[in-house]
Amino acid sequence: MPQQTRVSLRPYAGLCSPITGLLYWLPKLKGPLGFLASVGLLSTCIAAAQEAPDSVPVLTLEQAVQLAVTNNRSVRIASLEVDKSKWQVAEMKTKRLPSFSADIIGSQLLNEISYTFPEGAFGSYPGIGPIPSTDTKVTTPRQPVAFITSQASQPISQLYKIHLGIRSQEVSSQLNSEKLRAARQSVVKDVKQAYYAVLQSESALDAADASVKQYQELDRVVLQRISQEAALKSDSLDVKAKLADEQYKLVQLRDTVDSRKEYLNDLLGRDIRTEFRTEQVPPASFEEVDLHLAQNRALAQRSEIKQAELNVQQSEYARRVAKADYIPDFGVAFNYVSTFNVDVLPRNVTSLGFELKWEPWEWGRRRDIVNQKKIVETQAQTQLRDVQSKVLVDVNSRYRKLNESRMLIAVTQAAKDAAQQRLREVRYRYEQEAVLLRDVLQQQSAVASAHDNYQQALLGFWTAKTDFDKSLGEDQ
Repeated sequence: MPQQTRVSLRPYAGLCSPITGLLYWLPKLKGPLGFLASVGLLSTCIAAAQEAPDSVPVLTLEQAVQLAVTNNRSVRIASLEVDKSKWQVAEMKTKRLPSFSADIIGSQLLNEISYTFPEGAFGSYPGIGPIPSTDTKVTTPRQPVAFITSQASQPISQLYKIHLGIRSQEVSSQLNSEKLRAARQSVVKDVKQAYYAVLQSESALDAADASVKQYQELDRVVLQRISQEAALKSDSLDVKAKLADEQYKLVQLRDTVDSRKEYLNDLLGRDIRTEFRTEQVPPASFEEVDLHLAQNRALAQRSEIKQAELNVQQSEYARRVAKADYIPDFGVAFNYVSTFNVDVLPRNVTSLGFELKWEPWEWGRRRDIVNQKKIVETQAQTQLRDVQSKVLVDVNSRYRKLNESRMLIAVTQAAKDAAQQRLREVRYRYEQEAVLLRDVLQQQSAVASAHDNYQQALLGFWTAKTDFDKSLGEDQ
C-alpha cells in the first residue's frame, strides 16, 4: 500500500476552519475524485493563509520592557519625584544670593498724632533767642498715612550652613534617583515574569489543544473498533468523557491566557484590551555564574545599598547643619524707610551696616539637637551594614534557587520524553489489541501531567533567572 502523507493545518486554523472540516471528510471519498478535491482545498487554504495579513502584532520581551519603563505609572511617579528634587536643589542655591524684602503699610489714623517741642528745644541764639520761642505743638490730624520699609541683605556667616543644606538636598536628589532605579528594576522584573507567565500559559494551551486532538483521534479509533465488535461501547463513553474534560481545561487555559495578557498590558501602562502575540524565548540558558563575583556585583549595584549609603551621607550633613547653629548669623544689610502724610517725621531714611543675630542662652537646645543627629547617623551606618548583609543572603538564596531550577528542567524534560515514548508504545499495543483502553487513557494523562510539569519547571527557571538578575542590581 502507498504511504499516506499528513499535512498539518494548525498554523492556518484561524483562516481555514471551514475548509479543514471538509478535509476531514474528503479522504473518505474513494478514488481520484476525493484525492483531487483534498489537494485543491488544501492549496486554497494555504494560499489564503499566506496572503492574509496578520493583524495581531508581535510583542517581544525587549519591547515589553521598554514600554513598561516608558509608560508604567509607578515609574512615571518616581521620575516626577526626581524632577521635583532637582528644582529643590536649585531653590536651595538661591539662598546664597542677596535677599530683598519690602513692606508697605497703609492705614487711617484713628487719633491725632501730636509732638510738643518745648521752648529752646533747638537752642538759644544771641539776637534771636530760644528756638522755638514758646512751647510748640505739632499735630497730625486723623487722615490716611503710609509707611514703606525695604531691606536688602547679603548673608555671610550663613553661607557655610547654606552650603551644607545644598549638599544635603543634592544627596536627597540622588536618593530619589536611586528610588527611581529601584522602581524600574521592580517593574522590569514584574514584566518579565508576566511575559513568561503568558508564554507558559500559551504553551500549556497548545499542549491541551494537542491533547484534545489526540483524544478525538482516539475516539475515532474506538468507534471504528466498536463497529468491528472489537471494543465495548463503555470504552467510547470513557474516551468521550476524557475528551470533554480536556475541552473544559482548554477553555480554562484560554481564560488564563486572556487574564495574564490583561495584567501584562496594565504593567505596560496601556489599554488592557490591546491585542498582541508573544515571541518564543530560548528554552533555557545554562551559563555558569561565579557566586563570589555575583556577590561583589550585588554589593556594587544594588539600589538598596546605594540608598543606605546616601542615607548615611544625608544624616552626616544633618549633624553638621545642627552643629553650624552655634555660628551667629552675620550679614550686610541696606535699609530704607519712607513715611507719607505724617508731619515732623523724616520722609526718607536710608542706612547701610551689619546685621548680627545670636541666641547666647538656649539652655542646651543646640547640644541636644546635635546629639540627636549623631544617633541618627549611627542608625544610618548600622542600617547600611544590615542592608549589605541582607543583600548577600538574598543573592545566595537566588543563586541556589537558580541552580535548582536548572536541574529541575533536565529532570522534567527526561520525564516528558519518557512519557511520550511510553504513550506511543501503549497506543501501538492498543491497536494490536495487546492492552486495554484504560492503559491508553492513563498514559495519556501521564503525558499531559509530564508536559505540564515541564512547562512549570521552565517558567520556574525564567522566574528564578529574573529574580537572580534583580538580586544583582541589574537595570534590565
